[in-house]
Amino acid sequence: MAELRKIIIDGQEIEVEPAMTLLQACEAAGIEVPRFCYHERLSIAGNCRMCLVEVVGGPPKPAASCAMQVKDLRPGPEGAPPVVKTNSPMVKKAREGVMEFLLINHPLDCPICDQGGECDLQDQAMAYGVDFSRYREPKRAVVDMDLGPLVGTCMTRCISCTRCVRFITEVAGMPELGQTGRGEDAEITAYLGQTLDSEMQGNIIDLCPVGALTSKPYAFTARPWELTKTETIDVMDALGSSIRVDTKGREVMRILPRNHDGVNEEWISDKTRFVWDGLRRQRLDKPYLRENGKLRPASWPEALAAAAKALKGKKAAGLVGDLAPVEAAFALKQLIEGQGGQVECRTDGARLPAGNRSAYVGTAAIEDIDAAGDIWLIGTNPRAEAPVLNARIRKAWIRGAEVHRVGPVVDLTYDVHEAGTDRAALSALVSAAAPTERPGVVIVGQGALTEADGAAVLSQAMALADKTGAKLLVLHTAAARVGAMDAGCTAEGGMEKAIEGAEVIYNLGADEVDIAEGPFVIYQGSHGDRGAHRADIILPGAAYTEEQGLFVNTEGRPQLALRAGFPPGEAKENWAILRALSGEMGAVLPYDSLAQLRQALVAAAPHLKEIDQVPENEWQPLTPAAPAKAEFRYSLADFYLANPIARASALMAELSANARARRAAPLAAE
Repeated sequence: MAELRKIIIDGQEIEVEPAMTLLQACEAAGIEVPRFCYHERLSIAGNCRMCLVEVVGGPPKPAASCAMQVKDLRPGPEGAPPVVKTNSPMVKKAREGVMEFLLINHPLDCPICDQGGECDLQDQAMAYGVDFSRYREPKRAVVDMDLGPLVGTCMTRCISCTRCVRFITEVAGMPELGQTGRGEDAEITAYLGQTLDSEMQGNIIDLCPVGALTSKPYAFTARPWELTKTETIDVMDALGSSIRVDTKGREVMRILPRNHDGVNEEWISDKTRFVWDGLRRQRLDKPYLRENGKLRPASWPEALAAAAKALKGKKAAGLVGDLAPVEAAFALKQLIEGQGGQVECRTDGARLPAGNRSAYVGTAAIEDIDAAGDIWLIGTNPRAEAPVLNARIRKAWIRGAEVHRVGPVVDLTYDVHEAGTDRAALSALVSAAAPTERPGVVIVGQGALTEADGAAVLSQAMALADKTGAKLLVLHTAAARVGAMDAGCTAEGGMEKAIEGAEVIYNLGADEVDIAEGPFVIYQGSHGDRGAHRADIILPGAAYTEEQGLFVNTEGRPQLALRAGFPPGEAKENWAILRALSGEMGAVLPYDSLAQLRQALVAAAPHLKEIDQVPENEWQPLTPAAPAKAEFRYSLADFYLANPIARASALMAELSANARARRAAPLAAE
């Protein structure tokens, strides 16, 4: 690390790294510098000029603090530290001038703008602008572009900060936006008028410092001061992105990202951001019983009595769905095992070994990807399975990491060394592997583990990690999977053995599995999806925004999801339904509150009390076995329709149809 340099900012002397920009040095000193184009996670553009500061002894004009490094400053007389001022008359006059220029063509339509109340331009005009305008000419107007169903545009408001262009190009890796023209004719536009084709495009709404890019589904529905804000965890994929859910009354109005350097930085996928309309549709809001082949509404006492009667003295099995919190999975395990049955969470047939956390989670943290020199992707398409993780791999690739893939060819937004598409290619890769000086990460997808030879593929992946000295990351697609495995919701021989001969199946939100005719099915979940169609009794549960719950993400980090709203109608929290049912059966579960349930859970799995910490997993490699001769397949057929909440969303259905239309080869005109 370079030697620290002394610098005096507004009379305060601090020591900073020479590579820091003046803007970063000012932040380190606790001094706010206004900016529009600068963003910590994007390249430096230096084109808004709002961050001007005065460098004493330098040129007789202000300098852009985002584009000048501390090492570029000359020392003062007799080697004194360089002096920077952020509040001198020169800086004040310069900022007022820049703000006046920015507002020349801005339409000043704050009352009808969606950004009103959380707009950087409003805030900085108040803080650094003047209260008059000398401009009398007509304002410039720009035609709005159509970027698709997610991002609404009002390009007349654009101040050409180019944050959206830099994000789409650098982070998302889909360079579909650019700037054309010069001066007054400068305009942000999409190439050839195409719509955006990225799973992370919604992030440009957050990045836009004005109201030029807004959320189309959220448009004109609420103002920020009307919303109740809840910090929670996303369950649309297994990454466990930190999110903020904004509610108005009982309705979820929008979902925004929170910064978490270890997981999602400050990005989220479009499915995470826009799935909220699925929380309103096709909801189960009252219990149902099937009589004469048809479901009819029932009261809670009636439904619980029927479920207790069905379970008592019968051979039962439990299935844990992909969105169930750990507490509900643990309560189901205790309820069903108390009846002599088994509970299974690997409903897709993934060959994940119970009890070996280094095999079903791995040893790598998501942050390890940043420093990786080599990344191996085995049977995984991270762009569909975890778009934010894919952006992280792209960031490592930009810094020089080499990415190797075993699996079908798809566009991941970065260059990949193709090792082959089948199991033989994996075996050859492992045979040729040698120790490497650079840190590495082996990422295994669920598509590689759900086939009959999944355990052999996992053993080969662990052998590759062993041989190269890399760390292993098992990339899950189900948010509930790791937590349910930690809670012990696994049966000997997998799902087939668990439900074999079962007279009653208790389905806790497992909508991705088809249950054959025969057993009596009790379904507990939030949406009228596949599981509810097959059910004989339906018990309506809460969705992930409607109850407190623990989720463990794909790297094994326990995270706490908080309640943002309340379940609709008569729906209840998932753990509470199971506790009430146990009382009805006369086999009362030993807790009366969520806190008591968590105490029992932590006693069974102590690492779950370390919220937001990634536990160290003891490396226990599987005995290498030869996988079958077959091609790899990816686990997600459709990114946008991967769970019951997404399938209930009209917007996700539209995005899925658009993606299919783009993939269809265009036909030439005859």
